[in-house]
Amino acid sequence: MANTWLPPAEYVATLPRATAYACLYFTDTGGRPFQLRATYRTELWQWPGGNMDPGETPWETAVRECHEETGIVFEGEPRLLGTHFVSDRGEEWPANHIGFIFDGGVLTDEQLAGVVLDPDEHSEFRLGTLAEWRREMTSASFARLVEIDRARRSGRTVYVETCADL
Repeated sequence: MANTWLPPAEYVATLPRATAYACLYFTDTGGRPFQLRATYRTELWQWPGGNMDPGETPWETAVRECHEETGIVFEGEPRLLGTHFVSDRGEEWPANHIGFIFDGGVLTDEQLAGVVLDPDEHSEFRLGTLAEWRREMTSASFARLVEIDRARRSGRTVYVETCADL
């Protein structure tokens, strides 16, 4: 079999499709994870973040989306807690989805009081212990939360795969 060189654009067209998101993981001073309830799927809780825009880095995406969704202007340094891979889900999301979860640190009571949600995206924010979040989240989403929380506490980056719906 002879190697056939393809121009980059043609070669890239043969590769699996993937999209990317980035977000910030925050806790309060008691260590409780901070999450937002999505308006488009009320059972979905997520961290401030979203899909990357063309030309953006994951870090730029996380900071921009956090500000758009909560009003929080994050000025810290990038510290990656984990990456997240979600397999192609057919018609629901016809591409692999790759996430970058960064450490947003600890939100003070003053910062929490100043949160302003984008009502088109999120209906509320909540803080909860892992035991409380277990009752609120799908098993796949909760497993991701546990891994990211563990990464924050241990200082070690994690890799999480989800092959089921979040």
